[in-house]
Amino acid sequence: MGIINEVAFNTVHNNQKVQLFTLKNKNGMIVQITNYGATIVSINVKDKEGKLADVVQGYDTAQEYIDNNESYQGAICGRYANRIKKGKFTLNRKEYSLTINDGGNHLHGGLIGFDKKIWDVKESSASKVTFQYTSPDGEEGYPGTVTVIVTYSISENNELQLDCSGTTDQETILNLVNHSYFNLAGEGSGTINNHQLQIEADFYTPLTKSHEPTGEILTVKNTPFDFTSLTCIGDRIDTDHEQLAIGKGYDHNFVLKHRIHNLELAATAIEPQSGRKMEVFTTMPGLQLYTANWIKNEKGKENHIYQEREAFCLETQNFPDAINQSHFPSPILAPKNIYKHSTIYRFSIIKSNIRWISLKSWGEC
Repeated sequence: MGIINEVAFNTVHNNQKVQLFTLKNKNGMIVQITNYGATIVSINVKDKEGKLADVVQGYDTAQEYIDNNESYQGAICGRYANRIKKGKFTLNRKEYSLTINDGGNHLHGGLIGFDKKIWDVKESSASKVTFQYTSPDGEEGYPGTVTVIVTYSISENNELQLDCSGTTDQETILNLVNHSYFNLAGEGSGTINNHQLQIEADFYTPLTKSHEPTGEILTVKNTPFDFTSLTCIGDRIDTDHEQLAIGKGYDHNFVLKHRIHNLELAATAIEPQSGRKMEVFTTMPGLQLYTANWIKNEKGKENHIYQEREAFCLETQNFPDAINQSHFPSPILAPKNIYKHSTIYRFSIIKSNIRWISLKSWGEC
């Protein structure tokens, strides 16, 4: 059982206190979150036999998150998550240059993004914790002083809900993402190729060779990106397809069917052996599927060594580089407005007598 010792997070970094918070419900679900990066550290849920296991990758101590978390395990990414081409954008006829930290692009808020900040703790209880961070004007090159609030809450329906809000004193861009790496068999359990995934999207946004969007919105039909019905993640991940070659697997934004701001189902993931099922609901327009393609020999919890394709991310988001693509949903936040989004991760157990369809065969992947 992957319950992290809270003592291992009682430390001070940059003269600020780091803490770990443990949320529980009556069903035995246990979620642990730290104010370092507003990061999900563990999500423990039961399998079909009633056995509890931690289904997100991460580390055992606060110091490991501070020293090692270059892959954003469980963190809130911002001010703007995902990529901005060449780190440049124009707002109100002024060009802004952001820090470059991913080849020639800006990624997940820059060199010291929200994932590396110690957030203020505004409220905590056995079922909820709220964090706040104020990003000063000019941080990582962004305009405006922005205050963001993130609340994690756990329900008796085995739902972990993430509610984000943000305000600014001048026009800026904002896109907050939780970057948890899931393996529903339990973190450190090996490949996620056998996980079955359905994404509520008929279109996706392809990438250039430098990993920012081309600006196109393409159909998933007759491509390896068609997850419109339950499909094993590993079925087509090695298909000879230019987009899969660019990402070394899946690392793409999907255009969700629902209207922006409606809290609706975005994705369903199932791990047949454990029987665990996770449904993701969101108000955001996009969902990034990332199959941990760039993870190699990363030491995680309980001395587990994480490798590529041993976890997957389902990042609820605005589209990458949206500020430079006028036909993408606008990421602009004005002083008169409030940025808001919600995401729910709902965990349950599939019925043991159901056999799911794989592209390769009936039954398991």
